[in-house]
Amino acid sequence: MARWLRSAVGALLLLEVAVALSFLHHRYEEMVQALFLVQSQCPYVTRIYSIGRSVEGRHLYVLEFSDYPGIHEPLEPEFKYVGNMHGNEVLGRELLLQLSEFLCEEYRRGNERITRLIHDTRIHIMPSMNPDGYEVAAKQGPDSNGYLTGRNNANGVDLNRNFPDLNTFIYYSGEISGPNHHIPLPDNWKSQVELETLAVIQWISSYNFVLSANLHGGAVVANYPYDKSQDQRFRSHRRTVNTPTPDDKLFQKLAKTYSYAHSWMHRGWNCGDYFADGITNGASWYSLSKGMQDFNYLYTNCFEITLELSCNKFPPEEDLERQWMANREALVAFIEEVHQGIKGMVSDKNNNGIAGAVISVQGISHDITSGDMGDYFRLLLPGTYIVTASAEGYQPQTVTTTVGPGVPSLVHFQLKQDVVRKSPERKTSGTRTNNKALQKKVVPRATRQGTQR
Repeated sequence: MARWLRSAVGALLLLEVAVALSFLHHRYEEMVQALFLVQSQCPYVTRIYSIGRSVEGRHLYVLEFSDYPGIHEPLEPEFKYVGNMHGNEVLGRELLLQLSEFLCEEYRRGNERITRLIHDTRIHIMPSMNPDGYEVAAKQGPDSNGYLTGRNNANGVDLNRNFPDLNTFIYYSGEISGPNHHIPLPDNWKSQVELETLAVIQWISSYNFVLSANLHGGAVVANYPYDKSQDQRFRSHRRTVNTPTPDDKLFQKLAKTYSYAHSWMHRGWNCGDYFADGITNGASWYSLSKGMQDFNYLYTNCFEITLELSCNKFPPEEDLERQWMANREALVAFIEEVHQGIKGMVSDKNNNGIAGAVISVQGISHDITSGDMGDYFRLLLPGTYIVTASAEGYQPQTVTTTVGPGVPSLVHFQLKQDVVRKSPERKTSGTRTNNKALQKKVVPRATRQGTQR
C-alpha cells in the first residue's frame, strides 16, 4: 500500500506544471538536434556522448543527466534507458526524447523530485540503439509500416538476438558450482556481434550500471529475466517454461513498479494478451536466446528489464501525447528504483577503494562486484540479509544488515590483508586487486505477430 501511495504522490508532483512538448516522430538528424537542444538548455546537468557508430555510420548518442556530468561520484548509482533496439519499434525512442526534455524542464523549474533524482543519480538515456533500422521503418511511415520493416540493423541482424549466449553457460555451471556473475565471454565474441552490439557491450563494461530498461513495442507488458528457457528439451522458440533468476522476486517488484505506474499496463489485458499485473518472466512468455537483458544480468552488475510499451510498433503522431502521459510517471518511478537495497565502500586499512571486490548475499546465488573506486550497489527487497565482501589478497568480511523500504542501507567493508605463511622463516602478503584511491566528491562544480522482443 505504501509503495502505491508513494507512486500516486509522485504522479501528483509531476502534474504540478504542464510542460510544452512537441509530439512528433524524429528522424535521425531531428533526434540529434533534439538531444543537443536539451543539452543547451540544461548545460550544467547534462552531457552528450557517443558510444560508437552504427553499420551505416550514425552515432549511437547518449544523453547523461547528473549534477556532475561526466564524473562517477562514489556511492551515486548509474542508471540507463535504451530505446529503439528494433528499428521499427519507435515509441520508446520518442518517449526517451520526451523524458529528456521533461527532466531538463522540470529541473529548471525547481521540481524537488526531479532535482533530487538528478543530484542523486547518474542517468544515461540512449534514444536509439538501431538508428539505421529506424530510417528504413520511417520511410514506410506509421500507416504502411510492415511488421518486420526496419526491425533489424543494416546487416539484417536482430540486435536482441546478437549478444553472446551466457545463459547456456550459467545453466550448466549451476549444476557444477561454477561462477554466478560476470560470466567470461568466449574468445571470438567480437567477430560474432554487430557494431551496435559491440558498442553497447563496451559501454556497459565501462560504466558500473545498477539498473536499466530497454524499450520495445508490439505488446504492453514489463518483461523480466531470464528470457531464455533453461529447459533444453524443447527447441521451438514458442515453448513457455518459467525460468527465474536468483533475484526473481526483486525482478517482479521492479517490473510491477513500472506496470502499476503506467496508466493501463497493470490491468493485464492488452493487445489481445493477458499478463497478470502486466508483467511476465521472459521465458514463460517465449524463450529468447542471446538477448540484451539476460546479458546485462550475467555479464555486469546491471539488473535490466524489457518494457513492451505499445500494441502498435509505429504509432501515429496523434497518439504520442497520450502514450507519453501514460508512461511519464512510470519512467520516473522506475529510475527511482535504483535507490534501494544496500550500497557502500569496500576499502583497505588505508581507506583505498578496492575494485572488483565480490559482494555475496546469503541465499541469493548471484553476486555483484565493486566498481573502480571501491563502491558497490546491491539491489535488494526489504528484509534482513547476511552479506559478505571478499577480494583477492584480503580476508573476507561478513555483516548482517536490514534493508528497509526507503533509501538504501549504507554498509561499508574494510578488508584486512590476508597474510599467507609460505615457510617458518618467511611471510608474504597477498596482493591487492586493481585498487584505485577513493576519489572525493568535488564541490561545487514472438508467439504472436507483433510481440517479438
